[in-house]
Amino acid sequence: MRRNHQFYSIYHHGFARLAVAIPAVRIAEPAFNGERTSALARRAADEGAVVVLFPELGLSAYSNDDLFQQTTLLDAVEQALIDLAVATHDLNALLLVGAPLRHEGRLFNCAVALCGGQIVGVTPKSYLPNYREFYEKRHFAAARDAIGDTIRIAGQRAPFGTNILYEAEAIPGLAVYVELCEDLWAPLPPSTFAALAGATVLCNLSASNITIGKADYRRALCLSQSARTIAAYLYSAAGLGESTTDLAWDGHALICENGELLAESRRFLDDEQIICADVDLERLVQDRMRQTSFSDSIGDYRERLRAMRRITLAIRPPFVTDLRRTVARFPYVPDDPATRDERCYEAYNIQVHGLIQRMRSAGVTKVVIGVSGGLDSTQALIVAVRAMDRLGLPRQNVLAYTMPGFATSAQTHRNAQALMAALGVSAYEIDIRPSALQMLRDLGHPAGEGKPVYDVTFENVQAGERTSHLFRLANYHNAIVVGTGDLSELALGWCTYGVGDQMSHYNVNASVPKTLIQHLIRYVIRSGEFGSEVNKVLEEILATEISPELVPAADNNDDKPAQRTEEIIGPYALQDFNLYYITRYGFRPSKVAFLAMHAWRDADRGAWPEGLPEHKRRAYDLPIILHWLRVFLYRFFQISQFKRSAMPNGPKVGSGGSLSPRGDWRAPSDASATVWLAEIDRLIEDLNKQE
Repeated sequence: MRRNHQFYSIYHHGFARLAVAIPAVRIAEPAFNGERTSALARRAADEGAVVVLFPELGLSAYSNDDLFQQTTLLDAVEQALIDLAVATHDLNALLLVGAPLRHEGRLFNCAVALCGGQIVGVTPKSYLPNYREFYEKRHFAAARDAIGDTIRIAGQRAPFGTNILYEAEAIPGLAVYVELCEDLWAPLPPSTFAALAGATVLCNLSASNITIGKADYRRALCLSQSARTIAAYLYSAAGLGESTTDLAWDGHALICENGELLAESRRFLDDEQIICADVDLERLVQDRMRQTSFSDSIGDYRERLRAMRRITLAIRPPFVTDLRRTVARFPYVPDDPATRDERCYEAYNIQVHGLIQRMRSAGVTKVVIGVSGGLDSTQALIVAVRAMDRLGLPRQNVLAYTMPGFATSAQTHRNAQALMAALGVSAYEIDIRPSALQMLRDLGHPAGEGKPVYDVTFENVQAGERTSHLFRLANYHNAIVVGTGDLSELALGWCTYGVGDQMSHYNVNASVPKTLIQHLIRYVIRSGEFGSEVNKVLEEILATEISPELVPAADNNDDKPAQRTEEIIGPYALQDFNLYYITRYGFRPSKVAFLAMHAWRDADRGAWPEGLPEHKRRAYDLPIILHWLRVFLYRFFQISQFKRSAMPNGPKVGSGGSLSPRGDWRAPSDASATVWLAEIDRLIEDLNKQE
């Protein structure tokens, strides 16, 4: 497939490349500073950036003190702005530069916006620090002191004020707002109101000096503001060349997106820097649509927000293919070991405490669980055991049943028996083959007469027999049935409805995806809480092929599972990836494919979760990604919702969501997948035409 199709460009998928520049400056030399600004702006634009942010008062330098009151310097700043506009007229980007500007007989600390060789707007600083090392009120007037809403500068008249939004109509979602340094430190930053008015990219021109620990505080402020406003937040602090009479400067630059740090400069460098990151504008817009409190806040401040002025920019989306942001292969599993273990700890304890509360409310002291020797039932059994431990009840109150059927392999059978014995639960075995065979005979099914007809009825008879036994056992022992099916299976409809593994009294795995289940088990192994004997069995289970074990092997070899689930419904790694971006953000299938391509196309690039075996560290090319995504779309949207609409209770574990009709996902059971399939089919057809 050729790489010149629009599919390969980040801008086609709702991303925008944003840049923060830290130029070298010279005190009171605007011509030099303007040249460095121009050079860095061109570098950033050449890399595909459509917004380039510079530090506060960068054209004059920040540390001029009383030199700001010199007409000669201010004239030179105005000339530098003229020269900068001319030098960058051909750049396809919005440039945000800092300058001291005279207006209405006063001096303002301003952010000047340039685009296409024009000054398109000027934003004065709202909050002037005048404490400790800062004396800005000695030189500057605050934004609130301005009378008019335009400024005459560099031979042009431009909008002036703190109520200016810059919008690029050709790049959906790109709406930029500017504030300056101390504005972020204020209790109510101006950018908060700008975000409510629609700004998705908040930019801060800063000249913050550095003291011990201040960088951490800046970072926390920027991350917090980006999360609170559901926006990107760009921050540029002064660096190389500022006066060190009494202060020092570290050149700190940050790009944050909704509480996540995308890029950060190296501080205290002797060279100029540019950092770039690709911000997902569509993701921000989608999240705002979902956050009802964000919408309510807009209503509360409607009158103030109506005063916002919108400046349209003629910026075109460049063709950029090198996505500059990390796309995790496993969105439900953090790559960082410490973060992963913290998430596993939380998920595990959410499951345990959910089951404890359900047992208390149901007034039972026992649970019934089917143990297959596979991943899901293993995690559910571990949770049940830990719940008994915390309740002070004997582990024998976990009534665990392995129920071999026509295709149960010796390997999984051994796993199930060994795990139950090692955990010290009440272990039983019920051979479901006689009752399943009787039902097949009652149905008149050929398999009831020994014929090798292994259709969906043959499979579901076994699943139904297991579930029927578990529920009647729960009745008999005054217990509840603990479900084992996971989030991935519910998404794909890979479960038997009603009298089958879709049903239980309480499902501890209901919002845990398959890719996370494996790491929860690895977390339990690392914790050592169940001892070496249990850990040995858990390792064996992790190494076992994922299989429903409902169809016998053609060669009658029953040592290992004959069916391979992932050959039927796709690799769980890809399907969990699809599930996350389809349900969490509502992205188009083509965008999900684009993200998956960047995450999965090269096994040697990017981080892998610790402990994942080498043979599972695979790469998938775009045709494979598109194939399995299409399978996901059909199964998720068209044939599986009725199973989720009737799913039993279970605890929500992660922010990636659950599929409970009482929680994150409500959808009609009779919906069609037509529009999603049509979107992905058009892409496949277009890409194939270009081969």
